Amino acid sequence: MKKPRNRLIWALVVLLVLLVVLVVPWVINLNQKVVEKFEGHRWELPARVYARPMDLFAGMKLSASQFQFLLDSLHYIRVSDVEDVTAGSYFQQDGGYSLWTKSFHFPGERQASRRLNLSLKDGRLESITDTETKKSVPLFRMEPVRIANIYPKHNEDRVLLKLDDAPKMLQQTLLSIEDQDFYKHWGVQPKSILRAGLANMKAGRAVQGGSTLTQQLVKNFFLSNERKLRRKLNEAVMALLLERRYSKQEILEAYLNEVYMGQDGNRSIHGFGLAAQFYFKRDLRELSVDQFALLVGLVKGASYYEPRRHPERAKERRNVVLDALAAEDVLSIEETGKLKAEPLGVVQKSPSGITAYPAFLQLVRKQLRRDYKDEDLQNEGLVIFTTFDPMIQATIETQITRRLVAIEKDKALKENSLQTAFIIASVEQGEVLAATGGRDPRYAGFNRILDMQRPVGSVIKPAIYLTALAEPVNFNLLTLLDDSELLIPLSTGDWEPQNYDREYHGDVTLLNALVHSYNVPTVRLGMQIGVPQVLATLKQLGIERPLNPFPSLLLGAAELTPIDVLQMYQTIAAGGYRTPLRSILAVNDSRGETLQRYPLEVEQAVPANADFLLTSILHEVTVNGTARALQYLLPPELSVAGKTGTTNDLRDSWFAGFSGEHVGIAWVGRDDNQPTGLTGSSGALRLWASVFSKLQTRSLQPLHPDDVEWALADPDFGVLTDGSCGGSWIPFIQDSPRPEMIDCDILMTQREVEYSADEVIAPVPDARGFDKLRGLFEDLF
Repeated sequence: MKKPRNRLIWALVVLLVLLVVLVVPWVINLNQKVVEKFEGHRWELPARVYARPMDLFAGMKLSASQFQFLLDSLHYIRVSDVEDVTAGSYFQQDGGYSLWTKSFHFPGERQASRRLNLSLKDGRLESITDTETKKSVPLFRMEPVRIANIYPKHNEDRVLLKLDDAPKMLQQTLLSIEDQDFYKHWGVQPKSILRAGLANMKAGRAVQGGSTLTQQLVKNFFLSNERKLRRKLNEAVMALLLERRYSKQEILEAYLNEVYMGQDGNRSIHGFGLAAQFYFKRDLRELSVDQFALLVGLVKGASYYEPRRHPERAKERRNVVLDALAAEDVLSIEETGKLKAEPLGVVQKSPSGITAYPAFLQLVRKQLRRDYKDEDLQNEGLVIFTTFDPMIQATIETQITRRLVAIEKDKALKENSLQTAFIIASVEQGEVLAATGGRDPRYAGFNRILDMQRPVGSVIKPAIYLTALAEPVNFNLLTLLDDSELLIPLSTGDWEPQNYDREYHGDVTLLNALVHSYNVPTVRLGMQIGVPQVLATLKQLGIERPLNPFPSLLLGAAELTPIDVLQMYQTIAAGGYRTPLRSILAVNDSRGETLQRYPLEVEQAVPANADFLLTSILHEVTVNGTARALQYLLPPELSVAGKTGTTNDLRDSWFAGFSGEHVGIAWVGRDDNQPTGLTGSSGALRLWASVFSKLQTRSLQPLHPDDVEWALADPDFGVLTDGSCGGSWIPFIQDSPRPEMIDCDILMTQREVEYSADEVIAPVPDARGFDKLRGLFEDLF
């Protein structure tokens, strides 16, 4: 009798040893996986990229169409009755808006949703009133438009949700349908598993699930969907381990963020936070009970019940959830009937995960890479606040489409043969506001703003003249330059620069040489001051790209990108103060804490007085020079400054210009580098003017340095006058040498000789650009 008994004991001991050897390591391994995943980096969260918010205030320029564009971009829903306005919706009637804004976490503060009444009239915002208090609101910041997401490599997308931010009704609805005993069990429910097993055996297929909410989380979070016994055992054990180590609140929060809720192309929609935006374009806290019911219903099968493709299935499933709430007395019979009669309310077009602004996003990513790794951008759930202005972007996109078609038609060019790049920044802050890297603004490939290096032609000339004007002892606007035949010996052979009109003009003033973009006097000036000095000025203006110190550089034989040119002209437009161009304002982490701000950096790069003189010439370029077409292409009250650029054989057409508020660069050309037949004036300038004529921008008003004085002069002969025989006000740097003042009779004789034609004296050339500019500073004189 003892031997069988001993054998049984030994068998039990062996079995126990086997359990210890095999089962314990298995459990320890599963426990390690649970801890590592749950306490470590639970999710790879995409970065969210936002545009600059719009600040609303009474009196601002804002048309009804512009405000409507903003609301559409923010996915606000229009309702038919003011009583139906809820968070994220609006009612519009007779130029007025009743609006319930969305809450938003700005850098440093969280702004709660608010009900407002707005009145717009004649292109202006007349008033903002708080609907509840009836008090006037002096300033209100609308939440920013989300312009892009930067996804993890596996393309999962979610909006991270804290349990406290999940509405109680959503939690109650979820537990009623998926796990009524969630707060009672330890992770698994043997009775439910047995009941489901019997039902499935009876039906001959899977008709009922016995998994708890914790088991569902384990399956989605740690395991695959394969239907094998080993996977089910792992699921049960890990559910028990999860419940043992973590609270019910932590488990429920993880489930709310992990559950699969749908598909958008390659992008997987996970969690209730993103599902609310994907299906309703609203924040989760702004949804109604029937909308909660639909989302909870999708848990059973997001693809099968997809409401856009299968609305009848989705509605039936939603109503099953509503009936379950009624059975538990969460809803009354009357409430349930009303909610079941409601339409699904799903927006027809889901918010795309693909950015509509690839050129700008590439600029953002380029700046971010200075401070963050690619993994951080794809995994950490960063919230990136940018300088992007959706309204200016929309203006660029509309105008380039129209203008390029018109140019091709006018010049008899092949349809769709022209390409373009356009970028705009603010003058004072150097904030890039909008950009398009090609004719198709949605194309995410080659970005001409950042990657296209093309010769810039005469766009580079202002750097030469600025270098000279920074030497006021030697140069001023009336300094005479020689425009006659010029031959420069080089190691590769003689170089003979030519003017665009193939003519020489004798002695011309420094002013007129740039206004009319004469090449020969420009080269002479550049050689006199030295090409290395010009290169130094270009670097001070912000051109960091290495350039060869060849004389041809003086006529734009330098390959730059549009953003290089933008930096150069932003410094000129800002009075000689260089501000590194930036596309990002701040970066928050997934919890709303500010990780980094990108403050304004300003440095005096070139002398303010010389920059002012240069700006006055560039303004004259747009009045009487190569860009004078702007006088009829822009509104009469808008004064600007700028420079055209054309390269050899008319391959590249450039225009760089600025108002008092915005600086913009336009390029038009062909990707195959073939001639276009376009000058800077007939191509890029037309495009630039189309955009700036639609912008809400201030006229040119440069800062007037204290050491700049004005004197009456003849801008063609380079002499001062007493005003009795005409003349224009020309700026000079104080104490710099002045040209002689000539007797009026002598000046009239010179003009008669110069301008006579068939014995008729032509009028003095119009130089009102300088007179208008000086008029801005009348109080100083």
